[in-house]
Amino acid sequence: MPTKKHQFITKTAEAPSVALGRAVLMTQVVRNVGLNNTVVKKTKDYWLMLGPGLTTGASDDDPSGIATYSQAGAQFGFNLLWLAPWTLPLMATVQEMCARIGLVTGRGLAGNIRIFYSKRVLYVCTLLLFAANSFNIGADLGAMAKATQLLDTHLNFGVLVVGFTFFSLILQIFTPYARYAKYLKWLALILLSYIVSAILAHINWGVAVQHTLVPHMAFTKEQFILIAAILGTTISPYLFFWQTSQEVEEQVREGRTTLAQRRHTEKNEVRSMRVDIWSGMLLSNLVMFFIIAAAGGILFPHGITHIQTAAQAAEALRPFAGNATYFLFAIGIIGTGLLAIPVLAGASSYALAESLRWKEGLYRDLGQAKAFYGVIIISMLVGLGMNFVGLDPIKALIYSAVANAIVAPMVLFCIVRISSSRKVMGTWVNKKYVTTIGWLVCGLMLISAVAAIISFF
Repeated sequence: MPTKKHQFITKTAEAPSVALGRAVLMTQVVRNVGLNNTVVKKTKDYWLMLGPGLTTGASDDDPSGIATYSQAGAQFGFNLLWLAPWTLPLMATVQEMCARIGLVTGRGLAGNIRIFYSKRVLYVCTLLLFAANSFNIGADLGAMAKATQLLDTHLNFGVLVVGFTFFSLILQIFTPYARYAKYLKWLALILLSYIVSAILAHINWGVAVQHTLVPHMAFTKEQFILIAAILGTTISPYLFFWQTSQEVEEQVREGRTTLAQRRHTEKNEVRSMRVDIWSGMLLSNLVMFFIIAAAGGILFPHGITHIQTAAQAAEALRPFAGNATYFLFAIGIIGTGLLAIPVLAGASSYALAESLRWKEGLYRDLGQAKAFYGVIIISMLVGLGMNFVGLDPIKALIYSAVANAIVAPMVLFCIVRISSSRKVMGTWVNKKYVTTIGWLVCGLMLISAVAAIISFF
């Protein structure tokens, strides 16, 4: 048995090692805290860098787009999943060109087209854009109302449509741009519900990934038309106008209120813009992937191959994927509609106001830009009226697709030409590979236009 003297010596001998252990533990704790602080800071910096690109990408997945992606999965299973990664660089490159035009020239897209190209072409484009966006707004409002009824069947469709219309108008007209931009940014996160809903559906991810990496084509008329529809809803003209004008809005928000001040662009601005654009387009295409995967993995095997609306897709998923997937899908429709409708109405207003040299911009109040806000109001009311005059929302989307199909190639031609002009863009002119991708997208959208027109007739 150890004596007291022996115990004292042992404790004394162990003291340095205990102290060392504590020191090592404290050092590790400090390192972990420092690492966590670094991660938090980088995450916060990244979030602050996101803006117009994120909201533009997220608005691309509106209820009409959700219906198109659901139909692609329901009708062809996983066969069209490859479109998600393959369209990402095309979509991001076009949006990056639009954003760069806005940053360098200090003007919106319609303002630049008015200066460098025929006004007749611009007027045709903007009027078709207004019509297409109004039809799309109407279809989205109806989809949001139907999705809300999925959550509570006692709610009245007409009241919901009117409520969503005026709620959106109040936000657009009476909310200061800085706060409004933050709302749109946070709304973009609602798209994560589609990723979660697809994961909860327990589909065969091995097969899904295989179809994602290797393109599968049936070479049928139906598949070509659906691919054209996906291209049309993914690379849409309203995104071009909105993206360019939002870059200008951000410059004005930073205090660069004159055209001369906005024409000065720094490298860090362009770098941040590219991070923003690619983040937004990546989110958009991830959501496309997961919606097609959910419909392809659940609806297609059960023989449910005809989906016309986003709400119908949610209802069809419920018996097989469960309530969680159903509710997340329905909530996503409402959230994406609240995000996309202001973008659709705003894009029309920017295009018309810049074409006709009206005062424009969400940073202005109603009294300063009556015509600009008037276009937004008219566009919203036309969309609202569609839900009460008996116009089939699916037909409205077909009309919208045809109008977009006509507009997209013409506007893309102007975008590529302007962004490729050293006289206009200076040091921020397109790289050769960017111009090549731009012309490729222009060609694809021309093919898409022909397919949309053929499907219409």
